[in-house]
Amino acid sequence: MRFDVFAMCNALFDLQAEADPGLLEELGLKPGGMHLVNSDQHAALVARIRSRIVNQAAGGSGANTTIGIASLGGSACFTSRVGRDDFGPAYRESLSQAGVHPSVPAGEGATGLCVVLITPDKERTMCTFLGEGRNLSPSDLDLDALRNSVCLYVTGYLWDTDSQKEAVMAAIAEAERLDMPVAMSLADTFCVTRHRDDFRRLLADHVSIVFGNEEEAKLLSGHESAEQAAAHLGSAGRTAFVTLGGRGALAAQNGTVTLTPAEAVPLVDTTGAGDAFAAGALYGLTHGKSVEESAYLGTSLAARVVSHLGPRPPRS
Repeated sequence: MRFDVFAMCNALFDLQAEADPGLLEELGLKPGGMHLVNSDQHAALVARIRSRIVNQAAGGSGANTTIGIASLGGSACFTSRVGRDDFGPAYRESLSQAGVHPSVPAGEGATGLCVVLITPDKERTMCTFLGEGRNLSPSDLDLDALRNSVCLYVTGYLWDTDSQKEAVMAAIAEAERLDMPVAMSLADTFCVTRHRDDFRRLLADHVSIVFGNEEEAKLLSGHESAEQAAAHLGSAGRTAFVTLGGRGALAAQNGTVTLTPAEAVPLVDTTGAGDAFAAGALYGLTHGKSVEESAYLGTSLAARVVSHLGPRPPRS
């Protein structure tokens, strides 16, 4: 099978569960907060919410992007690791149902989870457990799928473990052997701050397409304006896309920067907007569209995502 995009990121199974304030207190969670939980906290959390789950779906930044590509009629393969628990097979099945080819071998750890606890006042408390995805290694790569792809897409989240970094660099080496473009999402400002020097070397030596929001682009480039940051990232043969929230997105290539305004839609939930933009832009680039046309596809898909709850585009 031929894929438009071969994507690598952390596999996080998204769970929404109903909760009462007493449960949050019992689990030591601040209402409305975002919490990174360890394995012991993960076990306690799962035990308490199993009967309260109201919605579940494959997620994580890279997976959201592949699902967006599939929603546009494109083809994508997603690579990470899951656990040998109930959530691992469910993660694969959810990806398949969304039209994405899952290349997610199982390891001894637990599947990564992103749990949103919804209390009666509709406040959302988020708990993230990175899980087995952190153990992705070069031996997990489906090289046949990679070799049959148009573009490699990686996210900055993979720079937090040596094993994941080795997997990414192995995939990049294979992509470069095939003259395949390498695209990268800067992930978030915390990733850029932690790994700024590594990211700068990646862009200088390997990455031809880069995605980031305004703050991420400024942090990485060292420039104070989004336009200057985009021009810097979109130079030296690279293409850069810098999202600006409700103002739209900048596309830069050969130092030339163009603005694509955001579509005017009711703002419901911005979760996954950047992932959706990357999906639209990657779909465009892998289907012969110009940088400007690809930016338009990105802003259009992002508009569909932010106008409803959740990180996926609504089913047409």
